[in-house]
Amino acid sequence: MTESTSPEAAEAPPAEVTATTSAPASDETETEGAPGAAQNGVRRGEQDIRALEREGEIAADYLEELLDIADLDGDIDMDVERDRAAVSVVGGDLDHLVGSEGAVLEALQELTRLAVLTQTGDRSRLMLDIGGYRAGRRATLTELGLATAAEVKKSGEAARLAPMSPFERKIVHDAVAEAGLRSESEGEEPQRRVVVLPA
Repeated sequence: MTESTSPEAAEAPPAEVTATTSAPASDETETEGAPGAAQNGVRRGEQDIRALEREGEIAADYLEELLDIADLDGDIDMDVERDRAAVSVVGGDLDHLVGSEGAVLEALQELTRLAVLTQTGDRSRLMLDIGGYRAGRRATLTELGLATAAEVKKSGEAARLAPMSPFERKIVHDAVAEAGLRSESEGEEPQRRVVVLPA
């Protein structure tokens, strides 16, 4: 499913790639474990970090080629966030690469993960963000989770939210837990949703 054609837009400037390593606190899937996580209290080794950085490099190369093919400008930032590679594309008008409710972004993330799988032979949990869409959704959904928890505390009745992606549900679950309540997911994809439960 990955694109294999060479870029034809010679005039398009190459995407700038930068890499950093950090360790934010939150994971962004509901049930996936941490393949490179610490065991017996020992932090993940340098070998695991290098493997995640390699995933980021493969993803950045793949995305750079896609940007060139589409004749789009963009800077690509790579990071290692706790137990996964994270790649962000920032720059000009990238809204059409996000799509309605992030649908195109989700598809591009899966294609990028396939590009990593093709080269490494290992499944990737890489997280892709374009134009800050995921960062913005994180803030909005955290606010939603906190507000819903407050309503449930007041009413004493469970609240069911609209269907969300695993990434979005995880953010809401974390916000509800921060507010001191429990939540669970119900239903089948793509109609799976968060239910906030009273204490």
